[in-house]
Amino acid sequence: MSTSTAQIGVTGLAVMGSNLARNFARNGFTVAVHNRTEARTTALVEEFGHEGTFVAAGSAKEFVDALERPRRIVVMVKAGEPTDAVIREFAPLLEEGDVIIDGGNAHFEDTRRRERELRERGLHFVGVGISGGEEGALLGPSIMPGGSTESYASLGPLLEKISAKAADGTPCTSHVGPDGAGHFVKMVHNGIEYADMQLIAEAYHLLREVAGYSPAKIAETFRAWNRGRLDSYLIEITAEVLAHTDASTGRPYVDVVADAAEQKGTGRWTVQIALDLGVPVSGIAEAVFARAVSGHADLRTAARGLAGPTATALAPEEAEAFAAQVEQALYASKIVSYTQGFHQIRAGSEEYGWNVDLGAVASLWRGGCIIRAAFLDRIRAAYDARPELPSLLADTHFAEEIAAAQEGWRSVLVAAVRQGIPVPAFAASLAYYDALRTERLPAALTQGQRDFFGAHTYRRTDREGSFHTLWSGDRSEVRTS
Repeated sequence: MSTSTAQIGVTGLAVMGSNLARNFARNGFTVAVHNRTEARTTALVEEFGHEGTFVAAGSAKEFVDALERPRRIVVMVKAGEPTDAVIREFAPLLEEGDVIIDGGNAHFEDTRRRERELRERGLHFVGVGISGGEEGALLGPSIMPGGSTESYASLGPLLEKISAKAADGTPCTSHVGPDGAGHFVKMVHNGIEYADMQLIAEAYHLLREVAGYSPAKIAETFRAWNRGRLDSYLIEITAEVLAHTDASTGRPYVDVVADAAEQKGTGRWTVQIALDLGVPVSGIAEAVFARAVSGHADLRTAARGLAGPTATALAPEEAEAFAAQVEQALYASKIVSYTQGFHQIRAGSEEYGWNVDLGAVASLWRGGCIIRAAFLDRIRAAYDARPELPSLLADTHFAEEIAAAQEGWRSVLVAAVRQGIPVPAFAASLAYYDALRTERLPAALTQGQRDFFGAHTYRRTDREGSFHTLWSGDRSEVRTS
């Protein structure tokens, strides 16, 4: 076997790893490939060797020897201990300046730990978020690399070549920030994805039960929406799913699929870390909880007889107007979910000193990834114009659009409540919007309660300092600082 000829190596050749290796090869790079089971390596080269130049390696040493310096190794195995095991296997074979790239859905804290440990050994470790699924890995994903600036100087040109390209030709990748920044941004991307999917599901539910539309009719509606401001990958594939007919029964596909949504954990991580950072991501959280509720068959069975309204479809002449209101609610709520996600990225960047460019994040999500959407161009423009923009809702353009959508948004929630249709993500999104625009929240009462039972103190509106009321006796107030 020839040595030191490959510009990039991929170890872990399940579907994602194989497709990523093929993507590199298709773009003119010589790719070393390796898998714990050698038969998978052989099969990849035999089946797809015509797509480019592969160097098959049977052992870890052969794999490392096949790579030119600085060596760049992409690890595509399960997150957690399997990733650590691969690092333990390969790190001793590498030299100072070589780069290990983790392309899996790792927790960003694991990435920070690995980056720190390998940096002490003179090696670069890059946590890379990759979005786009199996097709994206092959045809061009959105790529979110963290790690050092030195590692990106070596790796960046390769990633830019294989990444998706936005409509203006810009590669959908850029250096996100140090250590775990890439995996953090990918985690939030997945949280937004959860919210986006739940909002679309709630829109479908309302159109089905309140508007009385069939799945085929709803597919037509989503196709029409995809030609407007809701233009996005998820809206596009929703129309395809709803239009599909089950081959074995002839029924709408969506009617034969069990209504229990699964999850792999990144959405939960988004909510857990948001709680740690004190960032309100209520729409994303409700999307995660909605999946959890759908999977608790025992609870749902026990609640079947509980009192409540039964949905009644509108007359046909009213259904079209209601569908237009659902579009307004969906658009406004989607903007809220992105608002919450970008807020969390800013908070994480400040907490960990990453200096993440939010406009750049919006830019690299414009192609390849699951949440790609036309309005990401405007999100990028908003942050490019005002890098310190505190919230997307503070951007004039988005504020005006949501103001115009409000009447329909609120009407949809009223209809859902009256007809007993659960819309947790729609409701949480509107509550978030209303909480931000409300001049005075009832948190003053909450602080009074906390001071009463726990002497937690409070701040006043008329003077500086912290105060505590002596709730027994004469109710006198004591300044504590």
